[in-house]
Amino acid sequence: MTGLPPPEIAVLPAPAPGPDSRGMISVSEVSKFFGSVVAVSDVSFSITAGVTALLGPNGAGKSTLFRMMCGLTPPSRGAVQVLGADPRTDRAVRGRLSLVPQQDALFDHLDALQMVTVSARGHGVNDPTAAAVTALAHVELGDVGSKPVGQFSKGMRQRVKVACALVNDPEVLILDEPLTGLDPVQRRNMIALFHRLGDEGRCVLVSSHVLDEVARLGSRLLVIAQGRLIASGDYHDLRGLMDDRPLRIRIGTSDPRRLASALVDQDLITALSLDATHVVVDTNDADAIGRRLAPLARDLNIRLTEVHPLDDDLESVFRYLVEGR
Repeated sequence: MTGLPPPEIAVLPAPAPGPDSRGMISVSEVSKFFGSVVAVSDVSFSITAGVTALLGPNGAGKSTLFRMMCGLTPPSRGAVQVLGADPRTDRAVRGRLSLVPQQDALFDHLDALQMVTVSARGHGVNDPTAAAVTALAHVELGDVGSKPVGQFSKGMRQRVKVACALVNDPEVLILDEPLTGLDPVQRRNMIALFHRLGDEGRCVLVSSHVLDEVARLGSRLLVIAQGRLIASGDYHDLRGLMDDRPLRIRIGTSDPRRLASALVDQDLITALSLDATHVVVDTNDADAIGRRLAPLARDLNIRLTEVHPLDDDLESVFRYLVEGR
């Protein structure tokens, strides 16, 4: 986690103060050092109820940040608060949050009900078995019987880990790469579960390095690279903040050559390519293209069949933010 710092990207402004502005999770100027290695550097953000995705490449510092949020390791500098308390020193708040770790640490000789019941007992739940049954139903593992979890598939083991985190009915749920190993149906159902929990007023923070997963989780996004928080907000809004990055647009038309020539003449684009049915342009003024494209096509007596932005998506935003290109 060393090397050149990531590109400087404007972070979306914080929301106006309100009843939830303090945040269910608040991280203030937090850094974590392991000797000379900087794992997390000066990270600040605040999030409330609902689902938020933490996106970053492997080794970006996501797991270290999660461990500090759960009180498992202290920050070297700065402060973390969960539900208004320090999770490192406040035992009561630790009972109101749960972590699904990236590590696969299950007792392989136990069956699913026994494994989740052990977790419930560790949380001090009043009726551990009943809580385990409910949690397993949430992850659709209520009928797996007495098969040891050591014989489960990767996706089933992931779901057991999530069930273990649900037994204490947490207000804050932190999940570190929870969708790894799930098949497409399981992934869809798990994401739906996260959204149901968020809709109930819980704070659900999910990390991933897989762009497709993050796009499905929703638009509330934190982006971390090389231990630093480099952007936050809706990824469409983040793309709009990148004024120095031309927007790439594909335009379908009956006469690509005439349209391309007209766009160049009117100084609307910075680069282009074309084929038999499309013009692909780079522009620094997408609004001007939007206003003038239809009148231009009418004046040229040509048809438009498609106008589609090619890099207004999470993959492009992530590439711009993390790779600086």
